[in-house]
Amino acid sequence: MNKYDLQKRTKQFHIAVLRLCENFPRNITGFETAKQLIRSAGSVGANYRAACRGKSKANFIYKIDVVIEEADESLYWLEITKEISSVPSISLIDALIKEANELLSIFTAIDITAKKNKIK
Repeated sequence: MNKYDLQKRTKQFHIAVLRLCENFPRNITGFETAKQLIRSAGSVGANYRAACRGKSKANFIYKIDVVIEEADESLYWLEITKEISSVPSISLIDALIKEANELLSIFTAIDITAKKNKIK
């Protein structure tokens, strides 16, 4: 998978989260959960794009670390959403949880490799 494929994948993740959040209940719980989830999912893609334009290896690593944090936060909010069962689309939530886990694994591997290459 090249960087453009991964940029597309993170963008699709954000779009899927936006569509999911359209179905959240119109109450304080729904609004707050949607807000947190939308921000963290969007930050995964935005920060990865920024990492790809990194000015140095250190900047790239810093941005990838942010991507990892945001992917993990997205996973957290998706798990909360599933547990409170306020959204009818459990299969979509499960698919997004799977995708968040996969993105987290991919970016963790990128981070390990980048840090290893920086030392050399």
